[in-house]
Amino acid sequence: MAAACRFARNFLLKNSAFPKQSAIFRHARCMGVVAGSTQHTLSVKRRIDKARDASLLGGGQKRIDKQHQKGKLTARERINLMLDPGSFVEYDAFLEHNCTDFNMQGEKYPGDSVVTGRGTINGRMCFVFSQDFTVFGGSLSGAHAKKICKVMDQAMLVGAPVIGLNDSGGARIQEGVESLAGYADIFQRNVNASGVIPQISLIMGPCAGGAVYSPALTDWTFMVKDTSYLFITGPEVVKSVTNEDVTQEELGGAKTHTTISGVAHRAFENDVDGLLQLREFFDFLPLSNQDPAPIRDCYDPWDRMVPGLDTVVPLETTAAYDIVDVITGVADDSHFFEIMPAYAKNIVVGFARMNGRTVGIVGNQPKVAAGCLDINASVKGARFVRFCDSFNIPIVTFVDVPGFLPGTSQEFGGIIRHGAKLLFAYAEATVPKITVITRKAYGGAYDVMSSKHLRGDTNYAWPTAEVAVMGAKGAVSIIFRGKDQAKNEAEYVEKFANPFPAAVRGFVDDIIEPRTTRKQICQDLDVLASKKLVNPWKKHANMPL
Repeated sequence: MAAACRFARNFLLKNSAFPKQSAIFRHARCMGVVAGSTQHTLSVKRRIDKARDASLLGGGQKRIDKQHQKGKLTARERINLMLDPGSFVEYDAFLEHNCTDFNMQGEKYPGDSVVTGRGTINGRMCFVFSQDFTVFGGSLSGAHAKKICKVMDQAMLVGAPVIGLNDSGGARIQEGVESLAGYADIFQRNVNASGVIPQISLIMGPCAGGAVYSPALTDWTFMVKDTSYLFITGPEVVKSVTNEDVTQEELGGAKTHTTISGVAHRAFENDVDGLLQLREFFDFLPLSNQDPAPIRDCYDPWDRMVPGLDTVVPLETTAAYDIVDVITGVADDSHFFEIMPAYAKNIVVGFARMNGRTVGIVGNQPKVAAGCLDINASVKGARFVRFCDSFNIPIVTFVDVPGFLPGTSQEFGGIIRHGAKLLFAYAEATVPKITVITRKAYGGAYDVMSSKHLRGDTNYAWPTAEVAVMGAKGAVSIIFRGKDQAKNEAEYVEKFANPFPAAVRGFVDDIIEPRTTRKQICQDLDVLASKKLVNPWKKHANMPL
């Protein structure tokens, strides 16, 4: 058979009367090509398998072991733990850097220093990138940036959140300006995606220099205690410039950024805790600004009475109580995912569900600074309210605020400008807004905290509410100036330190029994689900930054 094929092939080549593309010629040629093609295919497949195995290993087993010794998971282990089993689809597993300086061409790893792709969390789509510290310390190269930009573009295209697991030594110095350009490409996409799809950053290792600005531009920044750091300049640079001795943890650790700077929204105990809590947090968020707030099955009766709320506010108007007790009392299954729990504690923000629907909750905290609004609390609240409004999440506000915190440090720090941020955020918001005044609502702070005048949809007061320009003692000292103040104070309390002045003017829609608060809110959320309110057209607002 082989001899016949060779004869036919030679005959056709010599005899020009037979067209070279005839069926006989093609058949004859293929007999000699098939074996070669099969060998080539097998060779390519072996090469693909080898490259894929190398990609899965990252920087190698020794570096993986070193990562584990630090109490950290690898980039792929993090993805596998965060996403639903078997749902991860990887992008650009074979992409390599193209740097030839400093002999870099001799050290290449398939996939470079980041793992990217898409998957699901509890069945809901998201895109993810996970920086691989075992490859060049997770440093950002042109290829690294290209991979991140690709998943961000895809996320914008289909309307799905982006989750970044950051663990990087910063820009890859060997690539010079190309790595800096890569950062800028990512920053631009962060800005384009803002308000369109949720963006979440989980810092799971070092994040220094220009790398910090991408997490800062995302909606949520979480950290892992003891292993994650965020700073623009490291301890060595700080020492050389300012002569300050400071550790990495003191300069940019999780405690610093969740209690002092307010850069991070929450800190987790370790990688596993962080990734599992991130899965829980993800369920509160819509996939994009085109989706309504998520609704899940609820087995907690929507009309459940909460008798404990009838006595939660002390009889003494200056006594403290915990606003979180009010929040958990009305939330489904008493579950509340608090945001920034260790920063600006005089205001509480976070997510809960009411009859299965995600809501954002804001509440003044009487336990801390009597619930006064200060600079940090105003910024914390404003940022949260704006996120909820961007992604169609209704806002429920619990008010017990005696005013803005007085003092030179606040005035010199710009409390006027920063307080205006919270005012701006509430006034701008077009999502359903439900407000409950539990006790004090004094002065300008009453206006700021989602009052009826800022387009509040339903505003309630408890019988313990006091809506006035200021507290009785201060008001009487101004009005009567030394005259029988005790008698006049009692008269002022009778006239103003109650919810009626606001109710008779329609500034609160009803005075409700505290135990009925959950029922009222759930009813209103159902009614307001079809709310349509649009702000006047503008390129963008000029909020008081």
